[in-house]
Amino acid sequence: MHCLALLVTLGSLTAVLGRNQEEKLLKDLMTNYNRNLRPAQGEGDIINVTLKLTLTNLISLNAREETLTTNIWIEMKWCDYRLQWDPDEYDNIQILRVPSTEVWLPDIVLENNIDGVFEITLYCNTLLESNGCLLWMPPAIYRTSCAIFVTYFPFDWQNCSMVFQSQTYSANEINLLLTEEDGQTIEWIVIDPEAFTENGEWVIKHRPAKKIVNAERFTPDDLGYQQVVFYLIIQRKPLFYVINIIVPCVLISSVAVLVYFLPAKAGGQKCTVSINVLLAQTVFLFLIAQKVPETSDAMPLIGKYLTFLLVVTVVIVANAVIVLNVSLRTPNTHAMSQKVRQICLRRLPHFLGMHMRRSDMAPHPLLVRRRSSLGLMVKADEYMLWKARTELVFEKQKERAGLMKAVLEKIGRGLENGCTQDLCHSLVQAGPEIRACVDACNHIAKTLQEQNDFDNENEEWILVGRVIDRVCFLVMASLFVLGTVSIFLMAHFNQAPAAPFPGDPKRYLP
Repeated sequence: MHCLALLVTLGSLTAVLGRNQEEKLLKDLMTNYNRNLRPAQGEGDIINVTLKLTLTNLISLNAREETLTTNIWIEMKWCDYRLQWDPDEYDNIQILRVPSTEVWLPDIVLENNIDGVFEITLYCNTLLESNGCLLWMPPAIYRTSCAIFVTYFPFDWQNCSMVFQSQTYSANEINLLLTEEDGQTIEWIVIDPEAFTENGEWVIKHRPAKKIVNAERFTPDDLGYQQVVFYLIIQRKPLFYVINIIVPCVLISSVAVLVYFLPAKAGGQKCTVSINVLLAQTVFLFLIAQKVPETSDAMPLIGKYLTFLLVVTVVIVANAVIVLNVSLRTPNTHAMSQKVRQICLRRLPHFLGMHMRRSDMAPHPLLVRRRSSLGLMVKADEYMLWKARTELVFEKQKERAGLMKAVLEKIGRGLENGCTQDLCHSLVQAGPEIRACVDACNHIAKTLQEQNDFDNENEEWILVGRVIDRVCFLVMASLFVLGTVSIFLMAHFNQAPAAPFPGDPKRYLP
């Protein structure tokens, strides 16, 4: 028990002494230390500052505001000769944690920050080594500007960058470099798989880092002469837009093409369906407009596709109006020319494989169709109305007086006797009645023929409307399919480049 108590006491004393040594070391280092002065031993000395970026989360890319939000750790290393010590004099202390607000900092900030907050999130401690080199790795959530190219939206990829430079020191005072580890320069953004959180909308394709020297625009005395730029080349995952916008839009637009299967005379229903589809496409176009930035430099791919569908639907509405106008024509208002009949009723149906009536396809005159007994009765009534009343009354009187019966009896006797003279005499006597019957039959036949011709020409106009419908269906369906396939093939071939910088053989990978 006494030994255990002694060990605990010795451990506590060692901890207290260790803390006392760190406190003493920190106090000695901070004596006469001025954090506002650059740690240069000579007048022309340049301080090397190395940078490394560790990405923990790609939070979002707001395409409308053209803003990239990231959660990163910035690792900076530099050496300060004023902060060196001999570890043997301070109980072999190799590393000391010093508040970052008490030592000199290179004033490196994110140049393309757009939220007005240029500072890091937390001013954590710096790790100070005995040789005077400091390691500072503060966390930060940055909102940087990122120019969005909407040409292939939502099958696009973007190249965003984070530009770091010193705000107060020129290239003659500090030298910005990329960190070297194990003899290799870290020319990429570091991602720790265990600490990194994947983004649901974007996938990182390339993450190179470069030191940029703007020798053409600035001199070493200018602050913008040197910069360290970290690039994020990211590809959008289009599944959300495919499921929620593109697929419904394609299905709804295909309904507009199917209106050609409605009868030619159903023009009102065709226009109603097409206009409803047009309104739905306008809603989708409005949804897309809320996702992309308000720029006139380019039109997004899905916007082009929706505009294409709007044009196709408007053409379908125009076709429906034209077909309705043609199919409702009558011989009273329009006369069909032989050229139209030859093209629309004979040649085009043959090429389109349409089933037509033989009377429409054959060059011989139209055949008169058989009529029902009801139609004959109607024509007989028309004849009764057409014939003069005096003649009808006279016929009725003759019928009541038995004249017709007498005539028929005379004709019958002439046939029975077999005498030609008696038969001719009987026919002469019955001539007026026979002539009246023949005239009535001729009138009925002529009226039926005119009605048949009228109905046939009406049906010919309806058939012309059907042919126009079939031609427009083939044209619009082909245009719809080819336009859809070609536009989305353009999107399929728009992939992030295999190398981050064209013509640069470096891979910029771990």
